[in-house]
Amino acid sequence: MADYVPKYVGTVTKYVFVESPTMTPGELALRAYEASEGVLIKETCFGLQVTGEPEAVDRLIEEIRGFDPNHVFVKDRGFPPGDPRRCRANLGGARPGYLGHEREFRILRYITRGLEELDRRGEEAKEQTPPATAKRPLLDIKRLQELIETEES
Repeated sequence: MADYVPKYVGTVTKYVFVESPTMTPGELALRAYEASEGVLIKETCFGLQVTGEPEAVDRLIEEIRGFDPNHVFVKDRGFPPGDPRRCRANLGGARPGYLGHEREFRILRYITRGLEELDRRGEEAKEQTPPATAKRPLLDIKRLQELIETEES
């Protein structure tokens, strides 16, 4: 097998998922194109794939999430676009990992619902501490001594 030589050295690729009743992946792509500065953007069925220098990608992601923060989600892509080790053009069939995206996409609405509930509750929900768990009684020193003595014999 030939050595792998990356095409986009020093770049990162991130997936942007949009699960929104008010914004489609196409609309998100148009807004992203307007805000992008040297970042490669590819529209997908679930949102976008963005590739570029880490700082530029992070700036774009921050702006994209601002459009609809509770409905836009981001994750890193493990391999760069066109990587022959993972590209379906070289391997045939569906791209490995696509089924993972499909599963993740189905649960985004539940994450959105939780984020919206936090917004509704406001600061009170953020400051709330979890209920205290029942503490086990401490081991009595005499009982500890008995356990040690039985182990020694």
